[in-house]
Amino acid sequence: MRRYDWLREIRRLDPERDFLRIYRITATHEFPWDMTRALELALYRTYAVPSIGRLLAETAELTDRTQKRYDDTALLLDAVVEHGFEGTDGRTAIRRINQMHRSYDISNDDMRYVLCTFVVVPKRWIDNYGWRQLTEHELRAIAAYYHTLGRHMGITGLPETYQDFERHLDDYERAHFGWDEGARRVSDATLDLMAGWYGPLAPVVRGASMALLDDALLDAFRYERPGPAVRAAVHTALKLRAKAVRLLPPRRSPHYARQNPEIKGYPNGFRVADLGTFPTARRMGGCPAPHSEGPVTP
Repeated sequence: MRRYDWLREIRRLDPERDFLRIYRITATHEFPWDMTRALELALYRTYAVPSIGRLLAETAELTDRTQKRYDDTALLLDAVVEHGFEGTDGRTAIRRINQMHRSYDISNDDMRYVLCTFVVVPKRWIDNYGWRQLTEHELRAIAAYYHTLGRHMGITGLPETYQDFERHLDDYERAHFGWDEGARRVSDATLDLMAGWYGPLAPVVRGASMALLDDALLDAFRYERPGPAVRAAVHTALKLRAKAVRLLPPRRSPHYARQNPEIKGYPNGFRVADLGTFPTARRMGGCPAPHSEGPVTP
């Protein structure tokens, strides 16, 4: 295979009909590392909306069981990418996501905003730090993928195009970003978790992570803004990584989130049906399609 063969394959597909195939190639062949980092940042951004950050603090899932919450979120979202909306594990993942969300009072507006981060933040990350930029073909497929996921989650008023997702995200953040003490605790726990993966380098990694946050996020959490030299060093390092990746041969086998070293809680494998939390719910719901629990995934 040559470096741009996957892109040629993407361009042969229809972004409205083949959106799952296109998104799977983009996320697992072309940009697996970048997608992981971007989706981490996407979820992190949502804490700066006080209604979201406060709820996450009240559940204590991201402060007391941070690694498990990270693992389960990544694995549930990844199961849909790997197995699709009709596959057994994909349907089970959506059912689990819906059961957890519907156990709490989460507004449709907040749910729609979170979905927007999954579309917009990866595009912006890859524009800055990817070995190539996403094409309009890919953006149409990504928007269609998350529009479909949003429908399975029962979210209403869904954006249709990438531009719609981006406009909604920017408007929502301008209107809702703000300080909340609980959200700050969730932010600190998340940054500590990610830095802790690197052992003695944790302080350096935490500082580098802060340099990747924009001023709106830093202000919402009341963090000090990193100096220009730190920001420049981090951005330069990521740009150099992108140049190196561009010289590599294309990835022949897909790389899914379940293969990431950051997933630490399931050394013996897992069942999608067992992921997440099982709170006593006032109302429970899921995807209307029938589900089976499925086998253990290594």
